[in-house]
Amino acid sequence: MLYQVSEYLKFLKKSTNQHGVHSPFVYNLVTQCFYNKKKYEDYSVLKQHRENLYTNKTTISVTDFGAGSRVFKSNQRQVSKIAKTAGIPKKRAQLLYRIANYFQVKDTLELGTSLGLATVALSLGNKKGNVTTIEGCPETAKIALQEFNNCNRDNIQLKVNDFTTELELLKNKTFDLIYIDGNHQKEATLHYFTSLLANIHNDSLMIFDDIHWSPAMTEAWNEIKEHPRVTVTIDSFFWGFVFFRKEQKKEHFTIRV
Repeated sequence: MLYQVSEYLKFLKKSTNQHGVHSPFVYNLVTQCFYNKKKYEDYSVLKQHRENLYTNKTTISVTDFGAGSRVFKSNQRQVSKIAKTAGIPKKRAQLLYRIANYFQVKDTLELGTSLGLATVALSLGNKKGNVTTIEGCPETAKIALQEFNNCNRDNIQLKVNDFTTELELLKNKTFDLIYIDGNHQKEATLHYFTSLLANIHNDSLMIFDDIHWSPAMTEAWNEIKEHPRVTVTIDSFFWGFVFFRKEQKKEHFTIRV
């Protein structure tokens, strides 16, 4: 926790808003998407999904494959508590929705479904698109699937498997957006990044969650930024955005969202 506080103070000192951005592509993304204040009707679906989970008192046995939890001491966890402490926050879910909507993402891949709060946001962002989401924990995935059905989200394909195995099965598929939120460890993060380079095209976007979770995750983020195929990155503190647009010069932005 002290590390994250220290990193956030550094972030505040070096971060900017749209006025510090000279790239037209990034400027438009920030002003038209990140800072978009429109109240979309679909936000009501996100709200209902969240409320359903917040009132779900079911206890499940969670299988952790990543860095584990800093909140829970046991694998026996109540769904409502998982949603409140580990689920994507409301504003971030709305931002994810706007990103999928802004880019009109057709094919999305999510690593780490959890209870599906981010998944539903991605699927609503472009209802004509498709979301493939992978979750390693069967009991968590079961709750997520129930919620997808409750939200009538028929453009989500949920796969219950470990990430490495499933990525091998998806190696011939291309994705427009890849959201990685499942294993907050340096080695795993870099492995997913390099593996998924086979699944991107020029306009693909990768989003990495919790890039300042730990010193090791920050190291992973810095290595990703320097990769030769990466052109533009945006550090929003909680997320790292990675673009591969060959027409863009290599630039790194630190932006308050």
